[in-house]
Amino acid sequence: MAKKKSDQFEEALKKLQDIVEKLERGDMPLEEAMEAFSEGIRLARVCHGKLEEAERKVRILLKEQEEDWTTSPFEPASGDAQEG
Repeated sequence: MAKKKSDQFEEALKKLQDIVEKLERGDMPLEEAMEAFSEGIRLARVCHGKLEEAERKVRILLKEQEEDWTTSPFEPASGDAQEG
């Protein structure tokens, strides 16, 4: 069975995070680090493409009848605000 697109994104993001952690440690041989960096760039592009696709879908869902786009800042409901 094929993976869902969200699963593909999550898997690519997890692999990217693992690569970043390995590179940040700085204990990899240069050639291995270059291969990891190259794979990280590929995974970053995959993630970016999935996010752009999701953004396009959201824009389509939010498009108003007059064919105008509306945007508004996200503001949590008053009950969701920090309690104190």
